[in-house]
Amino acid sequence: MPIAVGQPAPDLTLKDQDQKDVKLSDFRGKNVVLAFYPLDWSPVCSKEHACFAHDLPNFQGLNAQVLGLSVDSVWSHKAFAEKMGIRYPLLADFEPKGAAASKFGLYLADKGITNRATVIIDKQGIVRYVQVYEILSQRNNEDLVAELKKLH
Repeated sequence: MPIAVGQPAPDLTLKDQDQKDVKLSDFRGKNVVLAFYPLDWSPVCSKEHACFAHDLPNFQGLNAQVLGLSVDSVWSHKAFAEKMGIRYPLLADFEPKGAAASKFGLYLADKGITNRATVIIDKQGIVRYVQVYEILSQRNNEDLVAELKKLH
């Protein structure tokens, strides 16, 4: 079951595509759009990240940090980010596989992938929005921007 709205977001530290440690709690004072997705390179994930890359100024204008998170390795994330023009951190929940997603109730152990979901965390580190999508359905950034506007 996904994490509930109103709960403090569990802290996590994962490597991004540049092998830098990214700690969720370091973003206190900013809203965070934590975009869980199954795998780099899959068709729906590729479309979603192209949209995030395109819409990044909209998120930044709302004092929000976008973070992608999947079970892929740092090296896969690096190649994927370069190919897709991604300029926000892609977090590697690689070893132990799915440990960070499990803290949010979003790891699909039977499939070995992260669920497609969005968790918006406010400036104080509290979960304010959770949406789980069908694996083959793309999230809508307009919905996420509307949710972020509610936090201002």
